[in-house]
Amino acid sequence: MSKPITTYDSAGVLLKTKTNKASVTWQDFLTVIKPGIVISNLITTFTGLWLALDFTGQSLLGNIWKVIAILAGAGLVMAGGCAFNNYIDRDIDRLMTRTMDRPSATGRFTARQIFWMGMTLSSLGAILLAHASIIACIFGLLGLFVYVVIYTMWLKRTHSINTVVGGIAGAIPPVIGWTGIDPSLSSQIPWLLFLILFLWQPPHFLALAVKRVDEYRRVGIPMLPVVAGFTVTKRQMIIYVALLLPASLMLHSLGPIYIAASILLGGSWLFVALSGLRASDYTQWSKRMFVISLNYMTLLFIAMIVSVLFKS
Repeated sequence: MSKPITTYDSAGVLLKTKTNKASVTWQDFLTVIKPGIVISNLITTFTGLWLALDFTGQSLLGNIWKVIAILAGAGLVMAGGCAFNNYIDRDIDRLMTRTMDRPSATGRFTARQIFWMGMTLSSLGAILLAHASIIACIFGLLGLFVYVVIYTMWLKRTHSINTVVGGIAGAIPPVIGWTGIDPSLSSQIPWLLFLILFLWQPPHFLALAVKRVDEYRRVGIPMLPVVAGFTVTKRQMIIYVALLLPASLMLHSLGPIYIAASILLGGSWLFVALSGLRASDYTQWSKRMFVISLNYMTLLFIAMIVSVLFKS
């Protein structure tokens, strides 16, 4: 017998109670593994391996099978982590409008199915990463552990520092890419990529937390705007964005194209962040911050890739 699923709006008002009898679709599977998150992380993974190839004087075509193993392995580990996130958060997901239609929340997938989906995907990914490099596999599993255990299972429900610590997992993909090509980590470049992404995570996710503050408050998730208010959250977001500009310029050796992109993208985001000092509508400001953060990360890492093609 199907179990009735009850969902509420951000104010706790009953929206619907339904018995989910729909058959599982391919879209349900995609919802569980969060392809948007996986793809965005694969962009940074590819950037890491691309820069490693350039740094070590190797070619892409000469390492094509290793590159495929790195990207496929990293993508599967990330997809597995997203499945585990669905499994762990299925109790609160059905109470939030943003997540109430996830298969884990509606019951289209059972908890057991989602758990084994996570185990299977992450295990296959680890095997592929190990085929490319044991060090890459270690970093992949480290990122998975931080995201699933440290962030999702523990800090997300207990402390507002969850966003910062969770940023460690989000900053590891370019290191996975680099170590797949250069396991010795013979350059500071992968650590600079890690630093850039680590600083990028808090303002990106805090923007979402401001937008969804009522939902997080209702389900008891101690995001920073819930426990400290908008003013403190806004100031922290500005600090992280301000630190990103000099941090990104530490990769100035990539050349003028990257330097110009870093200054333009970082300056634009900092301008929007500082406008929050006078913003009265925090929700609207947070929406702008969230959108520009996505554009910043994608365009900055594309600029890194393009810069290598035009290096003298």
